[in-house]
Amino acid sequence: MASSKCTSLSGALSRQLLDSVDSVLFDCDGVIWRGDQTIPGAPEVINSLKKNGKRVFFVTNNSTKTRQMYADKLGKLGFNATADEVFGTAYCSAMYLKNVCKLDGKVYLIGSNAMKQELEEVGIQPVGVGPDPISGVQIDWANVPLDKEVQAVLVGFDEHFSYMKLNRALQYLCNPDCQFVGTNTDTRLPLEGGKAVPGTGCLLKAVETAAQRQAQVVGKPSSFMFECVASQFDLDPQKCLMVGDRLDTDIMLGSNCGMKTLLTLTGVSTVAEAEANQKSECPHRQRMVPDFYVDSIADILPALQA
Repeated sequence: MASSKCTSLSGALSRQLLDSVDSVLFDCDGVIWRGDQTIPGAPEVINSLKKNGKRVFFVTNNSTKTRQMYADKLGKLGFNATADEVFGTAYCSAMYLKNVCKLDGKVYLIGSNAMKQELEEVGIQPVGVGPDPISGVQIDWANVPLDKEVQAVLVGFDEHFSYMKLNRALQYLCNPDCQFVGTNTDTRLPLEGGKAVPGTGCLLKAVETAAQRQAQVVGKPSSFMFECVASQFDLDPQKCLMVGDRLDTDIMLGSNCGMKTLLTLTGVSTVAEAEANQKSECPHRQRMVPDFYVDSIADILPALQA
C-alpha cells in the first residue's frame, strides 16, 4: 500500500488496508474494551472481520488471566472468539519456558494463579504463588530455603509482591544457570478517570536490580509474542495487521515483526505522540510510528459492511 506513515484511516483507504491482510491481531484493554465495558462497535468489528474471512487474534500483556478466562470474557461481551485465538503473557511465558528454555525443572513464580495454571498446562511445576511473609533477620533472608529443582524465575503481575519474594528471586538468580524471564515491562496500568496503578514492569525492574541481571521479556514489544501466534497459525507478517492503543508495546511489536500497524485512540497513546516520534531521528522512536490511526476501531466497520 502506498501511503505515508501515521495516516488517518477512513473510507476507501480502510477497504484497501483490509484487503491487503488476511490476519488481524488486536490488543485488548483500550482497544476492544475498557475494563469490563466494550468499546462501542468493537464486537461488530471483530465478528465482521471473521465473516469476511479474516483470522483474528487477541494479544495482551496482561498476565492475570488464562486463555480460557479471556475467551469467557470475550464471549460475555459479545465477541465471537475461542481460547486458541488468545495469546496472553501467562500462556506465552509458559510456551517460552517449555519450547525455548527447554525447562525440565520447576520455576519460581512471581505471578498470578492464571500463570500457575498455564505453566501446569504445559507440564511445568511453579512454586511461590501467594503471600510470602517475612520473618527473622537479614542473615536468615540471605539463607532462605530454596527448592533445588527450580531452574527458572518468572516474573509477572503479582498482587502479593513483597520484600521476601524479591529476596527469594535474588537468591535463585545468584545461580547463573537459573533462567530469568519476565512477562512484560509495562510500568503503569491505566484506569478509568485518568488514574493508574503500578504495572508488572515495576516488579520486574526491582528483581532485575536486585539480581543484577536482565530478564528475557516475552510480552509486547518482544517479537516472541508474534512468533508464538505465527508458529501455530502459519502467519505471514506482511499479511498481518497489528491494532493497538500503545505506541511502545503494540505499534512497536508490529514494527519489530514487519506487520502493518493501526493505532486506535481509545486508550493510552495519542496522535501527537506518534507525530513526535515520526519527527525524531531516533530509530527506536521511529519504530513507534503507526502506519495508520483511527479514533476507534468502530471506524473501520463501514468498510467491512460495504
